[in-house]
Amino acid sequence: MKIEKKELELYFHIPFCVKKCNYCDFLSAPCTREQQEAYMGALFAELEGRAAEYQDYTVVSVFIGGGTPSIIPEAGIAKLLRIVKEEYDLQENAEITIEVNPGTVDREKLQNYYQAGVNRLSIGLQSAENRELQTLGRIHTYEQFLDTYSLARELGFTNINVDVMSALPGQDLDSYRNTLYRVLNLQPMPEHISAYSLIVEEGTVFAKWEAEGKLDLPDEDSERHMYEETGRILETAGYHRYEISNYSLEGMECRHNCGYWTRKSYVGFGIGAASLVENIRFRNTDELKWYIENPLGCREELQVLSVEEQMEETMFLGLRMTAGVSCEAFQAYFGKSLKQVYGEVIDKNLETGLLRFKENEKGSYLQLTEKGLDVSNYVMSQFLFD
Repeated sequence: MKIEKKELELYFHIPFCVKKCNYCDFLSAPCTREQQEAYMGALFAELEGRAAEYQDYTVVSVFIGGGTPSIIPEAGIAKLLRIVKEEYDLQENAEITIEVNPGTVDREKLQNYYQAGVNRLSIGLQSAENRELQTLGRIHTYEQFLDTYSLARELGFTNINVDVMSALPGQDLDSYRNTLYRVLNLQPMPEHISAYSLIVEEGTVFAKWEAEGKLDLPDEDSERHMYEETGRILETAGYHRYEISNYSLEGMECRHNCGYWTRKSYVGFGIGAASLVENIRFRNTDELKWYIENPLGCREELQVLSVEEQMEETMFLGLRMTAGVSCEAFQAYFGKSLKQVYGEVIDKNLETGLLRFKENEKGSYLQLTEKGLDVSNYVMSQFLFD
């Protein structure tokens, strides 16, 4: 009898960039070519050395993120994917994504990605206004983005995400609308759009400017209007909002990210990369030198999740998705109904109109209402046990 393999996602962290953007608090920094080569060598060693641990799994998605993975020579990305294909059971129709920034790719690089098996691009536009891009510290112009997008389409990419941001310094409602409309005027339109509102993170250039009174952020009302316009404009154009910050054309949701939100097992490779396998969470060291010297001995912060922690994660991750949390799946997994575990919290938020139960052909789901999506962090925090 054939044993059904479990599904697994792979994430690769490339922590390098041309220059750190003014808003960025990710684990990334500029680097030398020597550091790149040493890091990629360690990444290959980690990937090959861990393969035996995951022979009972089928890899259903691969995501190469950063940083700016597209500053790595394309041969390195091709080798990474070759090892995945040779050492892991890669599903034939696996989603394989790489993040790219305009200004770091050309025809040859994109063509090599395509030939290596990359079938989804995530392009970091952020804004169609060059003045705003300059304030963000981005290394590209809107015109360079157009060139990158056009090249990708010409070379055969049929699944492209575009990142945009709102509530930027100096941005107003008109300039944000202009960014959205310019993205929607692309031919063909991107299959996926990620729309994030700027959060000023500690330790960034923006945080320093804010402390010095030099950061001209939109007021709360303007930020609110931008948020509302995102949904209105994108949904009118035929996109559906399937997660708090993500919109897609029908059937083009990011499968890899949906795996995170539904707690599918995933393994992260590279510095700072997090993993969740069979309800065990762990992550790799943040120290570049230590990782390069010891890629197979760099795991830390191992946490075996209790049943309560699994329930918490099921709720605060699952409620990020507009489909919500399946009542039947919760009952089957935990042996208790949602109302048995969270009855008081659910009743309170049903009464205030922040949550609702919705039936579809797959069963009953608990989901955030439109009003609930607006205060999602508040609602989701109530599902944490004291």
